[in-house]
Amino acid sequence: MTRKNSSTSWRKADNVASRPWAGSVREYDLLKELTIGVVVVGLLVLGISAFFGSPDEPSVSLKGWATAAPSDFVATAAKELGGTSDTAGYGPPYNSTPDASQKIGPVDLQSLSGVRLPVDTANDLVIAPLETLPSPPAAIADWTAATDQQRADWTAAYSDALSAAPDNDPAKVADGDYGPVPALTGALLEMARQGNLDGVLKVGGNFYNMDYTRSLLFLGDGSYFPDLAASQHLTGDQWGVMNETGDTPGQSWLWLFSLLYQVEPFKSSPNADALVVVTMLVLTALLTLLPFIPGLRSLPRKIPLHRLIWRDYYRNR
Repeated sequence: MTRKNSSTSWRKADNVASRPWAGSVREYDLLKELTIGVVVVGLLVLGISAFFGSPDEPSVSLKGWATAAPSDFVATAAKELGGTSDTAGYGPPYNSTPDASQKIGPVDLQSLSGVRLPVDTANDLVIAPLETLPSPPAAIADWTAATDQQRADWTAAYSDALSAAPDNDPAKVADGDYGPVPALTGALLEMARQGNLDGVLKVGGNFYNMDYTRSLLFLGDGSYFPDLAASQHLTGDQWGVMNETGDTPGQSWLWLFSLLYQVEPFKSSPNADALVVVTMLVLTALLTLLPFIPGLRSLPRKIPLHRLIWRDYYRNR
């Protein structure tokens, strides 16, 4: 059987791919170029690494926080007890706080998966860790026996007293009816200073445990950890998504994520995270489907940048 129509081959079609190369030609030794490239780039990497080093910031721990900023630690522990911290009102996946989730119009994306990682800040971050001590403080019994309203009154009064104390020092708090709150927060501070709280807040029960959820939530509720982030230019309004600790450049390919957080309506929206995620999904879909979208797929022909890049070839065309 013979092929009746062989003109359908792209090699014989009248298009750019079928034309012979008319530009300049020179010999090219691929192995030589590869060897030179690897050696030169390798020497540059080693030299620059030896001169500049790499970011090696020490990890932030609850022990370090309790040692460096005990007043902030105690104030945050009081908020956790009173349910007034950011984590306590975050919403899914940690709790079901009403109207706390981010939405896109009427669609509540944050609540779609439900409360998958339930966190009771008072119990999980304060009471339960203290109960693991060889001699748990007697104040736990007073806290457990109190009503929800009494606990709220105690923690609110103690938080206000801490704010009014000189340097927010717990030792300088004025006398008042704070119930067991000072004893509980003081015991937790000492537990953290000894390095025991970091291990207790890790959940899972495995020998190797990489779940730092509760530790990070506790750290994030205070001022110490966010202040460290701000000093390293890692916050959202500092293009923090694409920054690295210190002055070392970070992930430049994340510039688009960071850009969206700097412009309106994302910048001031309470639903900024959800808006950024949805926007990136739409842009990614457009890029993925570009070859199938009429109009968009013709842009390279209408904006012939390729002719500038391959100008030697197109000079005589």
